[in-house]
Amino acid sequence: MSGARADAADASDADASAPVVPAPWLPRGLADAVAAAGERLARLGVRAGERVVLDTPTRARWAVLPYLLAADRLGAASLVADAGWTVRERDAVLADTAPHHVVGTDGGAATGPGGPRTPGVFLLPTTSGSTGGPAVLARDRRSWRLGFDALGALPGPVLVPGPPSSTLYLFGALHALHHGLGLDTRGRLDPADLPDGGTVHVVPAQLGALLDDRERRPGGPVPRVVVCGGAHVAPAVRERCARLLPGTTLLEYYGSAEHSLIATRRDDGPLRAVEDVRLTVRDGLLWVDSPQSVLGRFGAGVLHPSGPGPTTVGDRAELTADGGLIVLGRAAATVSTGGTLVAAEEVEQVLRAVPGVTDVVVAGTPHATLGMLVTAVVEARDGGPDRRALRAAARDGLSPAKRPRRWLLTRALPRLGSGQPARAEIAGGLRDGTLDAVPLGEPE
Repeated sequence: MSGARADAADASDADASAPVVPAPWLPRGLADAVAAAGERLARLGVRAGERVVLDTPTRARWAVLPYLLAADRLGAASLVADAGWTVRERDAVLADTAPHHVVGTDGGAATGPGGPRTPGVFLLPTTSGSTGGPAVLARDRRSWRLGFDALGALPGPVLVPGPPSSTLYLFGALHALHHGLGLDTRGRLDPADLPDGGTVHVVPAQLGALLDDRERRPGGPVPRVVVCGGAHVAPAVRERCARLLPGTTLLEYYGSAEHSLIATRRDDGPLRAVEDVRLTVRDGLLWVDSPQSVLGRFGAGVLHPSGPGPTTVGDRAELTADGGLIVLGRAAATVSTGGTLVAAEEVEQVLRAVPGVTDVVVAGTPHATLGMLVTAVVEARDGGPDRRALRAAARDGLSPAKRPRRWLLTRALPRLGSGQPARAEIAGGLRDGTLDAVPLGEPE
């Protein structure tokens, strides 16, 4: 960050009402779009402290960005609606938010139930809903400014290839603007769009697709930095990234909608907490005490503040003697089989490295004697993975109790708008037999 920008950041941190990205930092075209969006929101009666739900067509999701920045300038809080929500999920989110306005970037607008205003809130992020329904959170500007600085300046231009309804991608876009970098937003990842010498934000499934493309078609643009969040990157994938993109730094981060940026890892280094974030482990669960944490949760239009001190989202973890962090996955994504607790993400990391695997989700399916069978639902490419290779990877990387006993193959895992697998939907499909998957082998 330049000296002038650092001074401006200090000033804006001192003034909690300052926009999350000051107007002088915006490129001309975006600044004009923000001004136009602000005029429309003002005509609709949007005022400071009000809550605004922003709808945008699937074909033009990033049209929401000027509206979000304009609402912030008016002192209103924005919730970016996810086009992938079911009717039930959307209704539940709107009931919790009780917005004063629902504004479509394509021209539609409606008033909402409103209720008490909530000054000081700039964003209403929702939890991913990967293991349940989305929850509505409240975030102030300072919490993300701290995250922007914790991640640090990255080389530009910056490609953000995913929907702004996901805080992972929205954070990447606002981080680029905060640091004065060129920004390219897309609805999905196309390796041809990679910024040569710049930065790209991805989730692990996108990283795998990017590496597959590089293996099939060597050459093309090479980013200097790949930022990967949303799930853990297996060591074998990190090794593959170093081999196929030798001049590229892989910057992995661990975070949550509730705590924002928690820990980072560069290439093969350890995962470590970012500055001013304090971590403890109690009964196997990670507790986070961070100045980046959300203000609280909304229910029926009322903000229920988070208490002071550490909070947890239910991730299982270990802290190493040298200060490193090992995240074992969400407790809700743990399979109890034969008296052993199996972390789904640990198994998934091993299987994602098998050639032909696009992604994998591990869940439990009922078994008469074991309680649950460790079940791997494998998303495949290029005709599918070799079953023997999957079993060999499980034997080499997992203890016997953690190895999948049931294997299913699918062409496409159900996904959230962020690109992350929809675990709750997959688990439900396994329970009721509606998951679009075929057996890769019979249960053992």
